Amino acid sequence: MSKKHELLVTAANVNEAEVLLQAGADALLVGDDRFGMRLPGSFTIEETAKVVEIATQHQARVYVSMTNLMSNDLLKELPEYVQALGKIGVHGVEFNDPSVLGAIREYAPHIQLHWNAEMTSTNYATANYWGTKGASRVVLARELNMDELTEMVPFLKVEAQVQVHGMTNIYHSKRSLVQSYMAHQGRPVEGHLGKERGLFLIEAERRDEKFPIYEDVNGTHIMSSEDICILEDLHLLMEAGVHSLKVEGILKPLAYNVAVVKAYRKAIDHYISDPDAYAFSEDWLDEVRELQDPERELSFGFFYKEQVY
Repeated sequence: MSKKHELLVTAANVNEAEVLLQAGADALLVGDDRFGMRLPGSFTIEETAKVVEIATQHQARVYVSMTNLMSNDLLKELPEYVQALGKIGVHGVEFNDPSVLGAIREYAPHIQLHWNAEMTSTNYATANYWGTKGASRVVLARELNMDELTEMVPFLKVEAQVQVHGMTNIYHSKRSLVQSYMAHQGRPVEGHLGKERGLFLIEAERRDEKFPIYEDVNGTHIMSSEDICILEDLHLLMEAGVHSLKVEGILKPLAYNVAVVKAYRKAIDHYISDPDAYAFSEDWLDEVRELQDPERELSFGFFYKEQVY
């Protein structure tokens, strides 16, 4: 396991967590739908404890997502949940709301804090500000390009985490938009409209692109029509000093996520063994491409898009 370049992946359940660790993940991101947003699966405290137990056997770490929009009602449940996380040995928590930071510092101060404000984590000054409040890591915005990412890292006083593979969220609403749309059309909603339903959105001008859409307890989520894949230029992020490299596994089958983890594991290990001699090998992506949804392209996302402000 690399201490310098962590391979982080999301997991949907306890079994998936163990398989992904066996595939080469250094760390797992899990959570409870009450407190986390857009999770592949919702974990009880007992299930989270089991994941921590398994991760310990692999000398790996477990982080918990607590990036939901916190309501006054949720605040009442924070102390008990945070205390439970502290007791089972969770290593870190992703947060965006100061209420979570306060709860961690009061009830489980040994847990690391990772600031994740989605698209607003775009500069080192704000990241370092949260570092003064106790955060040890910033999850950098997926909208940043490669130059913005690599040029920011030297100015950070906290660790940097970057998503390197998988789909991304492009829209969120606390409202149940799909249900409202179907009701407007006079069509009754049968069953759940969650991740397992396989719904997608198509725009009139881009009919060849399918945007996955689902609803859960946190509202409506619309996801990207392509999958980020930066494996070819992963070394640039490692050279810059990015500590954590995240694979987003939501809405993906386990076999696909395992193939992705194995591919990135090879790249990280090759780079660490000899950075000067490192060279990307196309065949690392063979199995990923075989399992890739033919209707979803592997792309660089925002990594090489010029930003216009």
